Amino acid sequence: MDAFRLGLIINPLAGLGGTVALKGSDGVAAQAIALGAAPRAAERTRLALEQLLPLRERLEFVSFPGPMGGDLLQAMGFRHRLVGELDGAQSSAEDTRRAVRLLDDAGVALMLFAGGDGTARDIAAVAREGQPVLGIPAGVKIHSAVYAVSPRAAGELARRLVEGGLVRLTQGEVRDLDEAALRAGRVAARWYAELTVPEEGHFMQHVKQAGMETEELVLVDLAAWLAESWEEGVRYVFGPGSTLHGLARELGLETSLLGVDVVENGQVIARDVSERQLFELVEGHPAWLLVTLIGGQGHVLGRGNQQISPRVVRAIGLDHLRVVATKRKLATLAGRPLRVDSGDPQLDADFPDVLRVWAGYREELLYPLAAAI
Repeated sequence: MDAFRLGLIINPLAGLGGTVALKGSDGVAAQAIALGAAPRAAERTRLALEQLLPLRERLEFVSFPGPMGGDLLQAMGFRHRLVGELDGAQSSAEDTRRAVRLLDDAGVALMLFAGGDGTARDIAAVAREGQPVLGIPAGVKIHSAVYAVSPRAAGELARRLVEGGLVRLTQGEVRDLDEAALRAGRVAARWYAELTVPEEGHFMQHVKQAGMETEELVLVDLAAWLAESWEEGVRYVFGPGSTLHGLARELGLETSLLGVDVVENGQVIARDVSERQLFELVEGHPAWLLVTLIGGQGHVLGRGNQQISPRVVRAIGLDHLRVVATKRKLATLAGRPLRVDSGDPQLDADFPDVLRVWAGYREELLYPLAAAI
């Protein structure tokens, strides 16, 4: 299995203003240092990364040089690759934004960043839509809902993802206080953006509790979500299997149980298509690809759905592929990763380290992926 890629960005100036009563660090780092403030972001990040030390051999970090990540990763012995370079002796907001762009390009599964609300704003300004990020709290102001409750919690959540646990995705608000107003005695906060963040995935209840997941109820929920979010003129490819067949039935659609079907504007426009027919339907046309997994095995491509060929997947785009599966079905994998075996080694290598799984009404999970050996 290839190394699991995590991104890391540290704002080394985060938190400097707190101990010297400057209510933040934005624009006052030099003043804070002159007043005797000591950097704290690297130590806060170390607390998070210590939770990942047992998995060190399975990881590769992508990070920015020097105090923005490279120095700490080197000191802790993590395998890492550095991108970009600092503009000056001291990091800047533009350095953070540039690092985000480069980590996006590197295709990291999760982007860890250490800072405060100002750092979160910089991340949100340039991060690719849907890129999962997780904040390690290191700033003075931590009002944004994109941070873990502690550095150790951030590390534990990242470790859960690497080890194959279910990690739910949600949207976290980025909020920030007006520091100039705060120093003048006025509290003025505002919403700036949202980022895609993971949260703890306590996904199965104990038997003695009500609400145990059933396949039928989950499909009803998924059908309601999909019916609300159909995009006009977009083609939805339904892969084979009882999960997607059941989903289609809940939507009032007649699809083939073992075939591949295409839906547009809430209607089946092609049933049980061949690979050639499918490619002609999606080439140059907006589309989504919905597949499920083989319970216990975890294959999502290359097992019973060869109509969904490498050229079909490329025509649709990996960012428009979603796995549809109940959490009970995912649990049959016992932590083992999902797998693809498309027959095209380059395509398999192009897949991200995690796939998005639709598992309930407006419920999207991240689950690790490993290419077939």
